Amino acid sequence: MTQTSEAAASAAAPEPSRRSPRIHRAWFVAAVTFVTILGAAAFRSLPGLLMDPLNQEFGWSRGTVGAAVSINLALYGLTAPFAAALMDRFGIRRVVAVALTVIAIGSGLTVWMTAAWQLMLCWGLLVGLGTGSMALAFAATVTNRWFTARRGLVTGILTAASASGQLIFLPLLSWMIEAHNWRPAAVTVALTALAVVPFVWLLLRDHPADVGLKPYGAKEFVEKPPPAPGAARRAVTVLFSAARTGPFWLLAGTFAICGASTNGLIQTHFVPAAHDDGMPVQAAASLLAVIGVFDVVGTIASGWFTDRYEPRRLLAVYYALRGVSLLFLPMLLAPSVHPSMLFFIVFYGLDWVATVPPTVALCREQYGEDSAIVFGWVLASHQVGAALVAFLGGVARDVFGSYDMVWYASGALCAAAALMALVIRRRPAVKVAAVA
Repeated sequence: MTQTSEAAASAAAPEPSRRSPRIHRAWFVAAVTFVTILGAAAFRSLPGLLMDPLNQEFGWSRGTVGAAVSINLALYGLTAPFAAALMDRFGIRRVVAVALTVIAIGSGLTVWMTAAWQLMLCWGLLVGLGTGSMALAFAATVTNRWFTARRGLVTGILTAASASGQLIFLPLLSWMIEAHNWRPAAVTVALTALAVVPFVWLLLRDHPADVGLKPYGAKEFVEKPPPAPGAARRAVTVLFSAARTGPFWLLAGTFAICGASTNGLIQTHFVPAAHDDGMPVQAAASLLAVIGVFDVVGTIASGWFTDRYEPRRLLAVYYALRGVSLLFLPMLLAPSVHPSMLFFIVFYGLDWVATVPPTVALCREQYGEDSAIVFGWVLASHQVGAALVAFLGGVARDVFGSYDMVWYASGALCAAAALMALVIRRRPAVKVAAVA
């Protein structure tokens, strides 16, 4: 009886593959992850397009709309480390499917809102929690589990998915808002998030061992670790352990400035700032979409560079170039698109999230197996920086009547981030102690 049971259990368990498939399953998992992030990127494209329509319909100031965006961005970051721990506990597939559903609910409910607090509840709280549960920590978790080789390249490709989504949805959503008001755009975001759920549930797998494979590039079969209980406690414990190390604060500080100068600044305020100078909203949104085109190129290239060059120096170069470009932006804004503005768009697009692959690589170098959770906390700082600038940028526009001071301050912060990246010391991989 016992031998029969053992034989049945052995037959049910996946066997490690003796022969590697021609195309490793890891690349299919990466493709599903890419499509997931791509589909969910619709909600990231909308906030900057909503400021003027919501102001015209409800009379809400840019500071008020910016406050809702800041809640969204802050929760996007603060949820990420807990989501990484939840993925260890319940699996990637379940967490991401629930997150996409929450995004759809939050975006869909905005069509019935009549007060600013409802915007903050739906777009700020619900969409923020959903997006944070499948933030870049999701990409880092997939990369760490399924790949041993080509991690930098895969991180770059998955990071570029968000930019690709921006490329697809920004022109579409801006056209919808111009032609049919903002509500159809919000419904499109909700339906897009829901459409991705079946792909996640049917095609995504949590670990190579689930299908009897080694991670891509690994020499030995890796057993699937048991579910890690106490996800919230583990995330907090990893934070306290990492916070006792200097590299954590340098990585968090540089990534906070990264978020401030991208999601908080350009993604939220570029369209209204360009509109202030007489540029049509659709033209400004199309420029953001072009940033998305070159972001794909720049991020994948950054992943390739990260596999070959020192990530600290790459970060310093990226932040320095970004700071210089922001200092020139106030002189480039005009009613029409001209060659100098196109040069800025291409240049900025190549640098948009090129910082992610070297930052993930440094987290992996410093914190080993806990690097996905540590990166989740570093990402939280990214979103806190983005949230502050999304709010303060709107307030500055209300007070000063222009965004000039915001551009200059962000350029100076990028210069500080370049210096911070250079002083991160090279250290052997350290396993941050976590209480199971």
